Amino acid sequence: MDLKEHWEAVYRSTRPTDVSWFQAEAALSVRLIQQHLLVKSTPIIDVGGGTSVLTAQLQAAGFTNLTVLDLSGAAITAARTRLGEAGHRIRWIEGDILRTELPADGFGFWHDRAVFHFLTDAPDRARYVAQARRTVRAGGYVLVATFAEDGPTRCSGLEVARYSPSALHAEFGAGFTFLSAEREEHQTPAGTSQAFTYCLCQRSGPP
Repeated sequence: MDLKEHWEAVYRSTRPTDVSWFQAEAALSVRLIQQHLLVKSTPIIDVGGGTSVLTAQLQAAGFTNLTVLDLSGAAITAARTRLGEAGHRIRWIEGDILRTELPADGFGFWHDRAVFHFLTDAPDRARYVAQARRTVRAGGYVLVATFAEDGPTRCSGLEVARYSPSALHAEFGAGFTFLSAEREEHQTPAGTSQAFTYCLCQRSGPP
């Protein structure tokens, strides 16, 4: 399966507010970012940000250095259109997080809600972690949210991996210090509940 074609089809056929992962507010993510980033110019990347409302909320909170990466150009176009003029102040990258060239030590906060759990092959997870290790500066933060152990086993027709906080942190290992974990009961637009695990780590330097 070509994953880019898959996600382009998803975003072209489904309204952003109807996809299962849609949040009217990214409350938990925003709270954790605000708690740990005191400098509003710290560079933040939202991995798989798609049509998420996170960047709009971060802009409203005063954060000024935002990057959104997504595999789907359709998702990026929809997000930029929704934000209007404010969208011009965000750096948009259409690409695969496993292969996109990102600046070394380029980010102080890495945010990913619902990308990592689609990486069901160990080599892909290793490439993802290597990308985070290279691009998040020492002292920066990595916040990854996946389906919890009792969450769904599939999403958008694809299999996913589910994680406890300890298992999720173990995927990152050396160079990432565990700080905290939280559980979120996400209510989908269809009215079902999905359990998420949020794991926050700090980049502590080379392994």
